[in-house]
Amino acid sequence: MKLTHQDFDDVRVVCVGENRIDAACAIQFKDEMRALSDSGPARILLDLQNVEFLDSSGLGAVVAALKAVRHGQRLELAALHPTVQRVFHLTRMDTVFTIHTSVATAVDGIANAS
Repeated sequence: MKLTHQDFDDVRVVCVGENRIDAACAIQFKDEMRALSDSGPARILLDLQNVEFLDSSGLGAVVAALKAVRHGQRLELAALHPTVQRVFHLTRMDTVFTIHTSVATAVDGIANAS
C-alpha cells in the first residue's frame, strides 16, 4: 500500500497511490493511516482519487482509520471515484464522513473556514 502525504497549514493530505483498497492491503492501510494521523495536524484529508475499487475490508479499513484519529482530529475524504462513492452511499457511511468533491475544494474550504 503506497500512501504519500503533504502538509498544509492545518491539514495533512494523504494520497492513496493504489487503485484498490481491499482485503489484501487493508491491514497495511490501517497501520500506515494510524502512523500518518498520529503525527498529523487537526485535519486529515484522505485523497481517494486513484482508488477505483473498495470492498468491505477496504471500507472497514477507512472506518478504522476514522476511529484511530486522536481526540480533536478529523478525517475527511476527497475525490471519490463513482464506484467508491456508491459503496459509501449504500452503506450510509456518506453520512458519517465529510466527503469533498476534490482535494482542491477541501483545502480551499478548510482555508476559508479558518
